[in-house]
Amino acid sequence: MAARRKNRLSLEEYREGILNGDRITLGRAITLVESTLTEDREMAEELLDSLMPETGKSIRIGITGVPGVGKSTFIESFGTLLTGHEHKVAVLAIDPSSRKTGGSIMGDKTRMEELSHDPNAFIRPSSTGTTLGGVAGRTREAMLLCEASGFDIIFIETVGVGQSETAVHGMVDFFLLLMLAGAGDELQGIKKGIMEMADGIVITKADGDNLKTAKKAKQEYQNALHLFPTNESGWYPKVLTCSAMKSQGLTEVWELIEKHHKALYQNGFFDKKRKDQQLQWMQDAIEHQLIVDFYASEQVKGSIDRITSDVLAGNTSPGKAARDLLRHYRNH
Repeated sequence: MAARRKNRLSLEEYREGILNGDRITLGRAITLVESTLTEDREMAEELLDSLMPETGKSIRIGITGVPGVGKSTFIESFGTLLTGHEHKVAVLAIDPSSRKTGGSIMGDKTRMEELSHDPNAFIRPSSTGTTLGGVAGRTREAMLLCEASGFDIIFIETVGVGQSETAVHGMVDFFLLLMLAGAGDELQGIKKGIMEMADGIVITKADGDNLKTAKKAKQEYQNALHLFPTNESGWYPKVLTCSAMKSQGLTEVWELIEKHHKALYQNGFFDKKRKDQQLQWMQDAIEHQLIVDFYASEQVKGSIDRITSDVLAGNTSPGKAARDLLRHYRNH
């Protein structure tokens, strides 16, 4: 405990380091907000509250796609393009972790070696742990810390499985779907839901022998998008092609994101979406804290083993067992 206290900075040291753009302090602050220790959570909340006026000034971009689509290669090339135009880019790359061991690959800095050494970039891999949908539990907090530290473009790279896309879609301004061409029937291999969420689709690895196939896939996806209802924001998604390895098509991707940002800002939807996301964040936090408090309740702890045994023995229904435990919790 003494060693942990020694390694933790003071609230003012965290705040000063973040506002001065110190990446080491930023990394330590993200570690603080990811901590489950009560005293760390309290300090993290104080730190975030003090930094709120300095947040919200970035473009938040969610990036998803199937394994093998080249998310890391794309982010490195795209991020390098943007830092070359004097943007500061933060990458919150959410690594898949083992449900058995809790370990994660944490290889994003290795896969994005050039970008990781860029003075105008910051890469932070986070383990998904046991968080529902594969999204790191404190990704939103990490995003705010990066914004307060002066990063004006935030990438959130999803694991690309399960419900992680939905969760990330709910915390970004632009949701980018990366797709491969030439891997079978493209339109059969994608869920309708994720296409409806996408603000833009990019066919990757569009070079060499694959260029013709990529162009064909682009047309198929664009045709498919016509079948979907108009987006609430009034934005109509576009399909592009790119080759991250050859740095081709990346400028067009950025122009699309800028066009989207300008359109939503002008029609007022950008502000509305940000406010809706803040409310959803609050609701998610309430639900999470209720679950934590429920299992921490002494009354629940004293009854849960017996009631669980009754469920497993078939002596009571799961629904009644849940109601009984909730009654114990409310009476604590």
